[in-house]
Amino acid sequence: MKRTPSMIIIGTLLLLPLCSSAESEDQATSTSLLDDLERSLELGRHERLVKEKQNPDHRLSDFTTDGCSGGLSVGWQHLSQKIDFLKKVHGELPPWEPCCVSHDRLYHEAGEGDISAEKSFEARRQADEELRGCVLDTGVSRASELSSEYGLSVEEVGKVYEVIGDLMYRAVRIGGVPCSGLPWRWGYGWPDCN
Repeated sequence: MKRTPSMIIIGTLLLLPLCSSAESEDQATSTSLLDDLERSLELGRHERLVKEKQNPDHRLSDFTTDGCSGGLSVGWQHLSQKIDFLKKVHGELPPWEPCCVSHDRLYHEAGEGDISAEKSFEARRQADEELRGCVLDTGVSRASELSSEYGLSVEEVGKVYEVIGDLMYRAVRIGGVPCSGLPWRWGYGWPDCN
């Protein structure tokens, strides 16, 4: 049976609560379960992407970025025009927007050179981990400023950014699979292979 993007997203969403409750019981087991699920759902798509990249008639397009995908940057920009406090404290774009642009560069190319489906999968996961880490680093660098602005402890600010990073990580894991037809997919710089 052919797995469609919506089947992958629905399957992952259905299993997330299972993994979240298992996480409190046994972190290693739930992480392994989720890794195995992601791998089994994605490897076929990575194989199709690898074939697209190997096609001598296909070329990598010029790099483009929408900042933080899924409307996050556009929505933030809109809200910052309406909410002075947001613009004053955080700016017109999400403070972690450079993280998103770096992530887009990795997603555009989808791994360097001629790689296997397994290596493509691992490169994507590494890119997503780097996004999460960059968001967290952004929070660390802003913690003192935000602590006084919001009346939170530095640790609480760090927790907020940890949650933001985790949510963004999970969103790109679900929404960034290759060969999905989505403009923010892994390998979006190559012809679509959906």
